[in-house]
Order: sequence, then structure tokens, then C-alpha cells
Amino acid sequence: MFKNMLEELLIHKPDDPIQYMINHLKQNNDDAPRICVLGPPASGKTTVAMWLCKHLDAIRISQETLLFKEILALTREAKMYKERKQKIPNALWANLIQERLSNVDCIKQGWILEGFPENQEQAWMLQSSGIIPRHVVVLYAPDTVLIERNSGKRLDPFTEEVYHTTFDWPSDPLIQQRLVKPEDLSEQEMSKKLLEYHRNFPGVFQIYQNVLKSINADQPSMDVLSQVLTYVQTRHRSAAPFTPRILFCGPPGSGKSLQAALIAQKYSVVNICCGQLLKEAVADKTKLGELIKPYIDNGYPVPDNLVMKILAERLNALDCMTNGWVLHGFPRDIEQGEQLQKSHIIPNRVFFFNLPYESIMERLSQRRIDPTTGERYHMTFRPAPAPEIQVRLRQNPRDKEENIEKRVETYYRNVKELEDFYEDAIYVNADQDPHVVFEFIESCIIKPLPCKKLKSL
Repeated sequence: MFKNMLEELLIHKPDDPIQYMINHLKQNNDDAPRICVLGPPASGKTTVAMWLCKHLDAIRISQETLLFKEILALTREAKMYKERKQKIPNALWANLIQERLSNVDCIKQGWILEGFPENQEQAWMLQSSGIIPRHVVVLYAPDTVLIERNSGKRLDPFTEEVYHTTFDWPSDPLIQQRLVKPEDLSEQEMSKKLLEYHRNFPGVFQIYQNVLKSINADQPSMDVLSQVLTYVQTRHRSAAPFTPRILFCGPPGSGKSLQAALIAQKYSVVNICCGQLLKEAVADKTKLGELIKPYIDNGYPVPDNLVMKILAERLNALDCMTNGWVLHGFPRDIEQGEQLQKSHIIPNRVFFFNLPYESIMERLSQRRIDPTTGERYHMTFRPAPAPEIQVRLRQNPRDKEENIEKRVETYYRNVKELEDFYEDAIYVNADQDPHVVFEFIESCIIKPLPCKKLKSL
């Protein structure tokens, strides 16, 4: 930590170094909360999420805040589904959440995601977007208790605090007068929702089991909140047999981001996407962020020396040193690999993803997005379900064949020297099911560490 602060002082040269270091410690967001609060209807998710936000100074994100309190690009589309009393697609929810969590306040202060994900598909989508919670709290109570709670629920429209006519009635007469009965479910609808929750929860549990804690919500609220707070303030140790320092290299479309998310989720290592790291530096408006902003805004490559300063600072942070990391998006050539080594950033597992040119083209050039819902499709693997959807699909300019060719050409022009540099690298056949790829990578991670000699520069 002190090494990082010294580097910051050398880069920024503030007039008041002491005050600068104090501000730097306050603004460091490595420990910013990333929490999901899940549970069946009437289990107390809102109460817990709001209390955590007040206690941790984090941002609360829920269905209500996304639909009625945010001005996001996809809010209007989501509201239209709601007005038509149709189910909002999982992809649209995932895109709304991703857009909101990329805002500066969530990056700096952290976030509490209330009621998301609701099912395994949403969890996969969030994970594939790099949205991985550090803690998942699951509230539970008997269905009979939840049905009784639902009938007595009352809402304060000013503060959004939730009360109950039997279990949690406010003592303030002014609050009592303004409480309203929310448009809640009938007992029959509540039973149906509970059945749906019980059907979906095992899939969510499977994904988050390493960072998940179930807490009995059928007890006094302060006991629940105390247990929740104790859990979310714990640090997870890596589940890996050593401190992993994993590097993924591969052509565009080979699945590096997805595999990094899966490894990070299972082994509690830190997922470092170089491109995302640069965007966060810009969002934080740091001195380095201001230096790289013109490059990112104009689509130019960020100079290696600036990338290395940001990357080295992040990889030397406490969570990366303690839990390990998986890096993708850097290095892209031999010079960058040598710079990593000079900075004493030495991966102990290097994977090169191999994918035939035809498969790269097939994966990327046929990707489409529905501008109305945000749903992603693939012309071959996941075609649009209806003609009216098909006609409105759009293609990202990056996925046009000529742009893919340039990116692939650049990769293969540099990869041979990089492969020679990382002579003990492991080669992955990325042209198969993602779960098969993951199992192979995992088997290589849990093997004993290889004895290797570092190349002298």
C-alpha cells in the first residue's frame, strides 16, 4: 500500500503531500462493497439493502430504482414491458444493471444489488459482463411466515422504508399517518411467486455458492442486520491451492472474458480486464485517467507506459496480493510482456486460447443486438425468435468482417514472440463448449506449480 502511495506522490506531485495521502486513502475503492441481497418475496430484502447502504455508504440498486429513479438508455424500453404487464427480458435487466453499475458513484462507493439476479440466466449474464459480487446474502423464512408478512406490509412513500402492522410498526405518529399499503400480491399470487423463487434459487446458489451466506429472516430485524453486516465485512480467501497469478492471451472472440469471470467466481481471485481498468481510471478522474482519456475518446491505443502504471498499481493492491488475479487484455506483444516482468508482475499460469479463423469470424461477425430490448442474438447459434425482431437487429461496427480481420491480423502478428516469451504456457482449444474449456483450465490451475526459469532481460 505504501509503495503504491509513494508512486502516486511521484506521479501527481501534490502541493500538500500529507493531505493528498489522506484523500488517496479515502478514495481508494478496492474495498468498495459489491453485495447482492436475495430472498423470496417479503423476506426483508429492501429493509436489509437500505440499512446496508446507510451503514456502508453504498448505492442501492433495485427494480424500482432502475425503472423509476434512473435516467438510463434502456429505462424506457423496460417501462414499456411493465406497462404492458409483460415480463422484462433477462438480457434487458442485465444491460440496465451493467449500465447503472458503470457509473462513477457505484465504482467509487460500491453497490448493493437488491433482488438480482432472480435466476441462473440473469446470474450468467451479469457474470459474463464482469459484474461479480464479493458477498451474496440470501434471506430465508417459512412460506407461511412470508405470506403473513406480505398481507401486513406498509410503505413510507417519503423514505421508502418498509414497515409491518404486526412485526415492525413505527412509534412516530407522523410516520404512521403517511404509511400506505403497497400494491402487493394476493395470497394466491404470493404462493405462485414463492413457487417460482424456490424453482429458480438452486441455479443461483450453484453459481454463487463460494460467496453466499443464508440468513434466517424469521427473527428480530436487528439480529438479521447484525448477521448480515458481520458477513459482508469478512474477506474471502482464495479457494485455490496457491495464490494464482493467471494470464489469458488469445484472439478476439476466443472467450477470455467469460473464462476469466468463471475462474474469478469459483476461486475468489480478482478479475482484471485491462480495458475496463483504463475506463475506471477515466471515470475516477485521476491524473492518469485524465492523461488516457483523449486516447480512449478518440479510439487510439493508450501508450504502454501509462497502461503499465495503472496496471501495476492495481495488481499490487492488497486484494490481488492476497487472493491472486486473472489478467486478460494485456500484454498484446513481446514489449508489453517484458514491461510486466520488469515491474515484477510474473504470472504463474499463462494460457493461450487457440481458435480457428473461421470460428472467430462465425462467433463475432454474426452477433446482433436488439436496440429495443438490449437482447443479444447470434444468426446461427441464437437466432431471433420472431421475424419482427429479426428485422430490427443491428450489428456493432466492431463486429464487421473488415474490422475483425484487422484485430485478428494484429494479434497473430505479435503472438509468436509472446508465445516464445512465455515458454511454459498452456494452450487451450477454445473451439468447444465454454464449460469444457473451463474444466480444462481449472485442471491446469490446480496442478502443482511448474518449476520455470524467468527469462533475463
